[in-house]
Amino acid sequence: TFDYEDAGYEEADLVKVSMLLNKISVGSLSLITHRSTAHARGKVMAKKLKEVIKRQQYEVAIQAAVGSKIVARETLKAFRKDVTARCYGGDVTRKMKLLAKQKDGKKKMRQVG
Repeated sequence: TFDYEDAGYEEADLVKVSMLLNKISVGSLSLITHRSTAHARGKVMAKKLKEVIKRQQYEVAIQAAVGSKIVARETLKAFRKDVTARCYGGDVTRKMKLLAKQKDGKKKMRQVG
């Protein structure tokens, strides 16, 4: 056995690193760490989440924040569907209309999902 004595408590500069998915804080992914390692731990966590989370129909922003300051960010790209594939030749405005319609649909999905 080892003999040891309690050295007491020391004050440390600890911060809470919050993980945000699409600007919404996810409490179960948050962690408490020392201020000096907060940036590195947040970056590692964001990178790991990017590998684990499956791609969605819309872009997903994965961010690590200390207080209100964002210390790391990864972006999960959306699936792409070529809506202009069936429009060959012809008027350019038709393609622009289809792309704008797709953009509006993705915006609506992002609000709901």
